[in-house]
Amino acid sequence: MPLPLLIGLWAAAAYGVLAAGAWALQERIAFPAPRAPLPDPRAAGLDLGQRLELVTPSGIRLAGWYLPAPAPERPRGPGLLWCYGNGETIAAIASTLGHFQPRSAALLVVDYPGYGASGGRATEASLAEAADTAYRALAERQDVDPRRIYVYGRSLGAAVATRVAATHPVAGLVLESPFTSAWAMARRHYAFFPRPLLRLSLDNLTAIRRVRCPVLVFHGTRDRVAPIAMGHAVAAAAANATFVEIEGAGHNETYELGGERYRRRLAEFVGGGALK
Repeated sequence: MPLPLLIGLWAAAAYGVLAAGAWALQERIAFPAPRAPLPDPRAAGLDLGQRLELVTPSGIRLAGWYLPAPAPERPRGPGLLWCYGNGETIAAIASTLGHFQPRSAALLVVDYPGYGASGGRATEASLAEAADTAYRALAERQDVDPRRIYVYGRSLGAAVATRVAATHPVAGLVLESPFTSAWAMARRHYAFFPRPLLRLSLDNLTAIRRVRCPVLVFHGTRDRVAPIAMGHAVAAAAANATFVEIEGAGHNETYELGGERYRRRLAEFVGGGALK
């Protein structure tokens, strides 16, 4: 067999192996699903916090936190549904939740299926079902005004939150470090990946066009995972968006470098008033 043909066959075989691996592992890449026990919010200094358990319609058990508003409005105030990033859990962001919770807004966060202390397996469909279940639970709280529910999503959570805002009544949507779609991320980080093999959608550009509430977008100027151009594209596709650049922040530095300015913008947007 001629050497050029042999090399071509080996290259084709190697590519086939890579493509097959990407097909089989793409959900594990997108949803690494770290496990961690659900901490007691009081141990994180959140004395009013409560651990809770929700069950999705398909029977997945979700572990979560409900943090009542530190300075609640009467009789009901805003509620904030928090959707974290793909490598996070409630245990990993416990201090962040307490630090960034707007003062007069209640906050609900659940570990995604397969994440943290929740059951099930992480898939695009199961994350959507979990978010729908959490939204309904927040809307049914006696201290939350169902007309004033806000949804926050960071990175992967931006896709979860945007879908919630596109399919439920929401007063406002907060996105941090959003990407445009799973395909755009695959093309950026896995250039060899052929589009027909991609099962995931996670299409923020399409979903954001169905969102009619105000949108607040935070994005770091040095984000190399989901570049700031993606955040600008998502904001441009929204009907009513405000864009906040976090100077010098990479994908995982937005809380730290955003600091008080970030907290204040979030509190003002959600209607939480003064900071803690």
